[in-house]
Amino acid sequence: MLKATKLTARIEALFINPCRDEGLVSTAIDSVQASYAGIEGESHGGFTRPSCSRVLGQYPRGTQIRNVRQVTIVSVEELEIIRAQMGIPELKAQWLGANILLSGITDFSLIPPSSRLISANGLSIVADMTNGPCKFVGDVIDNHFPGKGKRFPKAAFNLRGVTGWVEREGVLQLGDELILHVPHQPPYQHSGL
Repeated sequence: MLKATKLTARIEALFINPCRDEGLVSTAIDSVQASYAGIEGESHGGFTRPSCSRVLGQYPRGTQIRNVRQVTIVSVEELEIIRAQMGIPELKAQWLGANILLSGITDFSLIPPSSRLISANGLSIVADMTNGPCKFVGDVIDNHFPGKGKRFPKAAFNLRGVTGWVEREGVLQLGDELILHVPHQPPYQHSGL
């Protein structure tokens, strides 16, 4: 039910954040080993995680759940849109706590949940869902452009990339290409939303 598309993304940058307690900003690296537990050295790794504000409607805060937020992926194109909408001279992927910065896929944040990004070496990352904008990124932006950070949540709505998890282990390197595979999924008309 998954089909390869003709859409290919190129890895423009890779990052890790080894300690969330020290802040949101991630550090640039040239390559990463990705295992079933996530990206090596990344604080968001692990098979499980404590539930957070994103799933309070499903679980009390701190409940151990499957970790489908091992990886955060953003796109060059969407960061440029956010930057322009915020009226700031630059917006770096690491300020968002991103792990992978891609280029080449239009409307990247809107790829269907359960899509795969698969590299030539077979590594596969499953997109869980669109990553919502948060005020913590705004705090980081304020450190560089005082007073501008409050604009981030509105400017980044449906543009902050996706979160995901590693389905097949492997190595990611700068310049690698990832082919987008999407599931067949007709719209669900009975959600009541």
